[in-house]
Amino acid sequence: MSLTTTKSDLASEIVDKSLRVNEIFLSLQGETSKSGLLTTFIRLTGCPLRCQYCDTAYAFYEGEKLSIKQILDKISTYRTSHITVTGGEPLAQQNCRQLLHHLCNKNYNVSLETSGAMDISGIDPRVKIILDLKTPGSGESNKNILENINLINTKDEIKFVICNKNDYEWAKQMLHEMMLHEKCQVLFSPSHNEQDTRQLANWVLQDQLPVRLQIQLHKYLWGDVRGK
Repeated sequence: MSLTTTKSDLASEIVDKSLRVNEIFLSLQGETSKSGLLTTFIRLTGCPLRCQYCDTAYAFYEGEKLSIKQILDKISTYRTSHITVTGGEPLAQQNCRQLLHHLCNKNYNVSLETSGAMDISGIDPRVKIILDLKTPGSGESNKNILENINLINTKDEIKFVICNKNDYEWAKQMLHEMMLHEKCQVLFSPSHNEQDTRQLANWVLQDQLPVRLQIQLHKYLWGDVRGK
């Protein structure tokens, strides 16, 4: 954004710039280091990936077109400073970066959940990026853009969804070869109803990995319920 942008330009942008939004809802953050915190979720429509464990396939196509102003008005009704922009794949929409910028300007604590298959350059530096590197078990590991790792900093997090022992070994190799734990916090998450959580915990303990084991808290609380 130009340094010469005027207030009227900004006002026009949030009215004119729009995105297709699948849903906006209040819940508890179920993942990442912010797990358990009251959070407003903005789920954008669309995703170029088809991970075999995807639990939000309804976000591939469903949604309504909203201006950035309409989105900001909707989330203002919730009393939390934590905002997560997710999908689908939010960066598949051109105006996602502008939305993130305006959320930061509203002094929200903003996180972005994005796959490893989208370019993360040019994102407002105030945004906490949760980069989901796709494992072989996802069926989409060939889509990872490894150059994204060079753009990650200490405030961000890298996530691996582990489907089986092969995924675990693959993620462990990535962790060590790319020294990911020195860049940011690394999350190992068991694929729900596919990889046993206790088994994954035992592997992490056995290998003494510098990672954070996480579960999808929302699924243990509510199951696969939309809007949770």
